[in-house]
Amino acid sequence: MKKKALLSLAAVFVTFLLAFNKEAPDEYTYIQPSPQRSGDSAKGYEYLITGDFLRSGLPYEYYTMARGKDDRNLLNRTGKNATVEVGYNIIRSADSIDMVIPTCLQCHAEIFDDKVIVGLGNSFSDFSIEPDQKKLNAGVNFLKMTSPKKYKASKAFFQSLKMVTPHLVTATPGVNPADMLAAVLAAHRDPQTLVWQDTASMDLPDIVVPTDVPAWWLLKKKNAMFYTGLGRGDFGKFLMTSNILTVTDTAEAADVNSHFGDVLAYIRSIQPPKYPKPIDQQLAAKGKFVFNDNCSKCHGTYGEGGTYPNLLIPGNVVQTDSLLFKANQQNPQFSSWFNKSWFAQPPYAAHIDVSSGYVAPPLDGVWITAPYFHNASVPTLEAVLNSKLRPAYWMRDFDHPVYDYDKLGWKYESADKPDGKKYYNTTLPGYGNYGHYFGDVLTDKERNAVIEYIKTL
Repeated sequence: MKKKALLSLAAVFVTFLLAFNKEAPDEYTYIQPSPQRSGDSAKGYEYLITGDFLRSGLPYEYYTMARGKDDRNLLNRTGKNATVEVGYNIIRSADSIDMVIPTCLQCHAEIFDDKVIVGLGNSFSDFSIEPDQKKLNAGVNFLKMTSPKKYKASKAFFQSLKMVTPHLVTATPGVNPADMLAAVLAAHRDPQTLVWQDTASMDLPDIVVPTDVPAWWLLKKKNAMFYTGLGRGDFGKFLMTSNILTVTDTAEAADVNSHFGDVLAYIRSIQPPKYPKPIDQQLAAKGKFVFNDNCSKCHGTYGEGGTYPNLLIPGNVVQTDSLLFKANQQNPQFSSWFNKSWFAQPPYAAHIDVSSGYVAPPLDGVWITAPYFHNASVPTLEAVLNSKLRPAYWMRDFDHPVYDYDKLGWKYESADKPDGKKYYNTTLPGYGNYGHYFGDVLTDKERNAVIEYIKTL
């Protein structure tokens, strides 16, 4: 009996070590690095905020009729670019028409405390609204009849918009349908020529899997892109993939691609925003010890000599909602398309490697990246470290958001039941807030110390 008790105690001890990741188990996979392009970061930034990443969009006067002019000029641009919101550029079409195009900053910039943070994932986009296809078709037909020249310049943009918008509807605001967007666009492009095809060449997934947009400044440490680590090889090719929204052919794609060494250089230059409030340095020092003992094997160490392990954690270990990586496995059409496409061709070849887990991310600037988990299901870092605090149904104010600088996340209200799309519903497939229970065995004092330390990252 005593021997059985000792064996049981030993098993508990081993489980305890694994839960705290003191040593990465053998099944944790190290992701090998790939050669990456170099470039001019200043040119990369300029291309992001003024460049012709897309060559078709909405005529400027129609954009201003719909959305008005933005007088904040948060990116300090000149000319007409100063009058459009962050996430849009003005380009000149081949017929000398001023066109408004969506850019990378649609998803990779967020306004925080009245300042635009380039590289912060936009957690305030709303894809939960059902698109009005009749209204879209009416607008397109009106443009076609009244201004054929402008319609010609906008045609590629509208044909893609018509195909993708019905497939991008999410169950709640604040999450991103990027994976579905990529799948729909690929379905309508020849993989080798990138020429548009009216008929989809592959079946599309049955469900939109929600994701949070990761911070760009983390990319400099990572050996693979995306939460599942499927983005291998040249990162620049992945960064420019949304160009297939309106691309004409591979000649245009190659021209756009020529700028993405510079864009990648700019992304590598981005530093995470510093926590702006006072930090209890003594408490943070205690938190650093707790963090290094319990979290660093997966998330890395920080400060001088800090290292990041680039580990892919199996789904059965991290236990967070598995729909994202399972969707990649169960719907291999996009991976197959990409791996035989122009994007997978040298020079700067990229490829997709499907996995059964998630990459433990670096935590630089994590204080500002709420909500948390790959599906934005947890509103605060406090709740990440204590699963008992995670609300099943919760809502934050999208019009007047208030940040909680102590719990590190958005202030929210919870409910006992869902209310349509008003509340984030963690009981839906893909929206689960379970898993990552590693912080549950910490004491409240230890969790508070870790949070204080994380403020310094």
